[in-house]
Amino acid sequence: MNAGDTAWVLVSAALVLLMSPGLAIFYGGMTRVKSMLNMMMMSFGALAVIGVLWVVVGYSISFGNDAFAGLFGNPFEFFGLHGLLSTGKDMPLVGTIPEIVFVGFQGVFATVTVALVSGAIADRAKFGSWMVFAALWGVLVYFPVAHWVFDGSKNAAGTFIGGWLNHLGLIDFAGGTAVEVNAGAAGLALAIVLGKRIGFGKDPNHRPHNLPLVMLGCGLLWFGWFGFNAGSALAANGTAGYVWINTLVAPCAAVLSWLLVERLRDGHATSFGAASGAIAGLVAITPSCASLSPLWSIVLGAVAGAVSALAVGLKYRFGYDDSLDVVGVHLVGGVVGTLFIGLAASPGAPVGGAGLFYGGGFELLGKQALGTVSVLGYSFLVSLALGYAIKAVMGFRVTKEVEEDGVDLAIHAETAYHSGSSSAGGFHPLGERGPVGDALDFEDDELVAGHRERQLVQSGSGGKAGA
Repeated sequence: MNAGDTAWVLVSAALVLLMSPGLAIFYGGMTRVKSMLNMMMMSFGALAVIGVLWVVVGYSISFGNDAFAGLFGNPFEFFGLHGLLSTGKDMPLVGTIPEIVFVGFQGVFATVTVALVSGAIADRAKFGSWMVFAALWGVLVYFPVAHWVFDGSKNAAGTFIGGWLNHLGLIDFAGGTAVEVNAGAAGLALAIVLGKRIGFGKDPNHRPHNLPLVMLGCGLLWFGWFGFNAGSALAANGTAGYVWINTLVAPCAAVLSWLLVERLRDGHATSFGAASGAIAGLVAITPSCASLSPLWSIVLGAVAGAVSALAVGLKYRFGYDDSLDVVGVHLVGGVVGTLFIGLAASPGAPVGGAGLFYGGGFELLGKQALGTVSVLGYSFLVSLALGYAIKAVMGFRVTKEVEEDGVDLAIHAETAYHSGSSSAGGFHPLGERGPVGDALDFEDDELVAGHRERQLVQSGSGGKAGA
């Protein structure tokens, strides 16, 4: 065991954990004010449910000995982390770090990946249904796909016992397919299942309600992404430094290209565009951060920023309501970053490969394309099936009245903001009007009173008895 490597991976795991609340802030600022808390709760809910499942069966499915054709690991091998808890001389290692540290690092990857999906269904999803989906999607989609992509295990005889895409030779250093394409495809499926928000493409109130929070969330995500990418080196070494530099320059280039597209197309370079561009660049560099030179990373960032800036508008052309651009940024950015490895992977990089531009022909590009299509197709189809099943059994979308009144008020009995002149908080059972409502520019007395009246009627307190 190497103490420096262990310390670096522990710190990196903490950075990745910060990405979940960072994502909650980023997504929360992007929504309407009356569904901000629900949006944030979906990130925290995913963190909670996946954190538990990861310890129980998730790590086993992702990194246990292969159970069938490279598709998933033995779910009982490390059930409850059995066999991994020794801290003495017989402590199991992954490289130079304790395996239990590796468990924690990969676990926070899982939590933020599931949370990413929620951005596609903002303003209109039942929280309970989302929690059921998050749990099932983690077990049926993320854990197996992580096995496909990340598990490169061999047994004592040198026989490969990991995932099939890893064995194929797919290069995905930190999750372009397993995280970004995976979450983006699931987001697209759920957007189809839940349908469009009321006023989609027409209601100006669908714009982000708090851009400073969007930029703060972006900053926290970028900060955490250094742990996400550089931590995947699993050592405090030159590879981590190489990856760190690429994780810096690619999103910088993406910000510039996104803003250029905005300026040429709309006449304005916006703060929202800057934040979105940074995320697009981070998404694209995630699979390729150890395979590209810094100069090629700048090129990739510029391409990803411009392509994603154009791709976010596809939802209006094709009619799917991807509320917070999970498809346009994460799916598209993940595809661009994964395929770009097949073009510009450098043999001299830490995770070397000969891309097309380095004389490697189309072999690596073909592997990258196969990995991308496989993860995208599997995630989309299973997510679509899960979404429709949950919709049929317990319903997935809130009622029209709840969507119009605000998901926060109806589901959580809370609102995001309260009056600065009062010591009262934001909790109001049945949506009663108080200092909370006075502080909301986007809600009025009739909205909250109407919600309260409907709640009373549904609970049997209204009608003739209340007249």
